Amino acid sequence: MILVLKEGMDLEAVHRVEAAIRRAGGEPRRLFGGGAAGGGVSGRDAIEARGGDTRELGSVPGVAFVLEAKEPYPRVARREGGTREVSVRGTKIGGREVVLIAGPCAVESVEQLEASARAARDGGARILRGGAFKPRTSPYSFQGLGEEGLVLLRTVADRLGMAVVTEVLDTQAVALVAEHADMLQVGSRNMQNTALLRTVGRQSRPVLLKRGMSATLEEWLLAAEYVADAGNENIVLCERGVRSFDPAARNLLDLSAVPLLRARTRLPVIVDPSHGVGVRSAIVPMALAAVAAGADGLIVECHPDPGAAKSDGFQALAPREMVALGAQVRSVAAAVGRA
Repeated sequence: MILVLKEGMDLEAVHRVEAAIRRAGGEPRRLFGGGAAGGGVSGRDAIEARGGDTRELGSVPGVAFVLEAKEPYPRVARREGGTREVSVRGTKIGGREVVLIAGPCAVESVEQLEASARAARDGGARILRGGAFKPRTSPYSFQGLGEEGLVLLRTVADRLGMAVVTEVLDTQAVALVAEHADMLQVGSRNMQNTALLRTVGRQSRPVLLKRGMSATLEEWLLAAEYVADAGNENIVLCERGVRSFDPAARNLLDLSAVPLLRARTRLPVIVDPSHGVGVRSAIVPMALAAVAAGADGLIVECHPDPGAAKSDGFQALAPREMVALGAQVRSVAAAVGRA
């Protein structure tokens, strides 16, 4: 239950409402700006009442009205006002423009990264992706350059006028990655790492939250709720495919998630066709289908020489394919009323 308070209440009055909640056997938690549930009133404070006998709390002095949270993820639930726009160094995700994020799976060298970034930018990308720390299935696979990779990402992106998104793997690395990146990615393997979700939620960088490889939409939204509950509501959801029984593709890219999430959450949704399919020839068609389905953006892997990539070269576009994708995305976006 969310108690929306009357305008202009002082702190003493708020404390009285909290005391009433405790007397009813509940636990109060203060929320600001009505941001906790659909229909919250901007500019008013609200208090969430958890547990206890809450039936009479609507008559407590100072309470303007009561909201019953219908979803278990009230902070990220859909509400009036449409999709939340998340700004990543001036690039807004969630507005009329379809945002393109691109770059290599892993940062290998300054030359490789620069060539990838130029191809990404030429294709229309304004945000550079690239892994400095790589969570690999095998401990013997390339694990990334670590902090050196972060420095290279920042240097190349600044030179080309791009923002940076990169993955953070554990709580201890959040501060370091945030020093260099404009957006923090929580990958599929960590979608339910609640300690990491809370840690990224306590800092100011926007968060790119990928869907777990076997996660339901509700589990994914509850993971986003962890981030929002810690204080950071600048979250972008990324559909990257779920595991299926068919080995023809790396994953099953669930494009139905885009319209289904649009009805449930105010967070912007982007799609990763590279991981979603894992087959280079299918990346462009699925990227275009994602835009047609209403995705707010795409995150795509590209590499100057995919055959020589140290990580996931089989799902990376070559530079000419990256540029061609940008042109096709613009056409499809225009056809569905986007830019």
